Amino acid sequence: MKLSNSFFYTLRENAKDEESISGNLLVRAGMIKKSSNGIYMIMPMGKKVMQKIENIVREEMNRAGGQELTMPCLIPEEVYEKSGRRANFGSNMFSMKDRYQKNYVLGPTHEELFTVAASMDGSSYKDFPYNLYQIQTKFRDETRPRYGLIRVREFLMKDAYSFDTDLEGLHVSYMKMFEAYKRIFDRMGLNYKIVKADLGVMGGLLSEEFQAICDIGEDVVVQCEHCDFSSNLEVSEVVDKGVDSDEEELEMQEVETPNAKTIDEVAAFFGKDASSFVKTLLYRVGNEYVAFLLKGNRELNETKALKLLDAAEMEMASFAEVEDLTHASVGFAGPVGLNNVKIVMDREVTHMKNFICGANKTDTHLINVNLKDFKADLIGDIGVVCESDVCPVCGHKLTFAKGIEIGNTFKLGDKYSKAMNLYYLDSNNKLQPVQMGCYGIGLGRCLAAIAEQYNDENGLKWPKSVAPYDLGIVVVSTKDEAQMKAANELYDTLNQNGFDVLLDDRDERVGVKFKDMELIGLPVRVTIGKKIPEGIVEVRGRNESENHEVKISDLIQYLKENY
Repeated sequence: MKLSNSFFYTLRENAKDEESISGNLLVRAGMIKKSSNGIYMIMPMGKKVMQKIENIVREEMNRAGGQELTMPCLIPEEVYEKSGRRANFGSNMFSMKDRYQKNYVLGPTHEELFTVAASMDGSSYKDFPYNLYQIQTKFRDETRPRYGLIRVREFLMKDAYSFDTDLEGLHVSYMKMFEAYKRIFDRMGLNYKIVKADLGVMGGLLSEEFQAICDIGEDVVVQCEHCDFSSNLEVSEVVDKGVDSDEEELEMQEVETPNAKTIDEVAAFFGKDASSFVKTLLYRVGNEYVAFLLKGNRELNETKALKLLDAAEMEMASFAEVEDLTHASVGFAGPVGLNNVKIVMDREVTHMKNFICGANKTDTHLINVNLKDFKADLIGDIGVVCESDVCPVCGHKLTFAKGIEIGNTFKLGDKYSKAMNLYYLDSNNKLQPVQMGCYGIGLGRCLAAIAEQYNDENGLKWPKSVAPYDLGIVVVSTKDEAQMKAANELYDTLNQNGFDVLLDDRDERVGVKFKDMELIGLPVRVTIGKKIPEGIVEVRGRNESENHEVKISDLIQYLKENY
């Protein structure tokens, strides 16, 4: 592409409404442009990067045996009602009516339609396995779009679905996709971790996420400093390393604790560490109230709590509800004498003796509380793992990193096939549900994650595999006929030899051109300047600080060997 007759622009100042490095640099580099909150235009330069990402995804999906198709974005709402997921999406789903008052939605995901597509009358076990995929726009009415392309309302996604006759076949298909994903993200040059994840609204048997490690990441990746264990914070196990105390159980007593409501305030009042306390958190789960008991220094993991209770959603009780349940001001709830409330206790608490908790009485706490003083209805791991905790695999210390979820893989099993009536005839001519897998990649998130990982103070630094162009040619003086002649000839020669080339032949100061080349992040810059009469150009890699003088006759070989 020649810039003198192309649509190209960059911004010198930071974008005022972009909170992330990637969002700011992609806007400044003229690669994306916000049209409204959480919705972006992908501009020509950004489209080049997106196409490179798409090509990598397509090549690896095809290599793994996938067949591409295209699903509609506009979907009858009844499709999601049939699978039982319409209520789960709630207001996150864009909905509308057509002229006949029939309800439609903009597809947030396409499991249901792929299941419909796979339905064939008289389908036989001989028709399996197979894998279908698409690269399609998805829509979700995010409550708080942010971080550029990382959290948006409209986004490009690759979603694939495998179809098998049994769980063994599903595992084979799953592993093909799993390995394809590793090749995809390796080719993009991403630093990523594969973590166990929550099944969420997808459901099924297994979920794993591919997390790009970035400071701006919304997810917390839990890693072991010793082994290759990694997990999403939402599902990370708190290893039960507690030992039952042999101390004598003392008699429970009430203690007045005026104005001491929070764990920190109560700890200061008694002069003890927060781990000596048990806090009681009241939630509304479905149609009942639940009290969650945890050590004072441990936070509640709502994802694990919901799974333990086999519930879909939970909401912290209001101040008025807490006061009605405990007959006390907020901050003094405890398990002893707490009526009409299910008590769910974290398993760490089972090792505690003579602990302190709220007395369900304003300005009062109980000391020397033991498990015999109340009854827990359910016990399990409901705490949020901390960096001081140990690895569930090898027992070494855990560390945290932030990550952007760029891909996920699910073993769905027969969840959708049963709901959507996808069956096949087995070798005994009996109907059996199809076993499905689901595999997604957020292409816009990949673009943003790469931009987050590859940049410096001057701009973007794209890996060669996804860079919009392989190299940029900068002409120092467009008024110099020899420089322009050499630039155009070199442009043609490089293109003929398989290079994707950008030629900056604008009538601009050379300093502006250099800054633009750094901002848009091309891997290599070739400068045509005063040594053209000697047949010499200057070459600099985006990661280099010095120029290299190279003869034009040697340039192609030099580029192939060094970049």
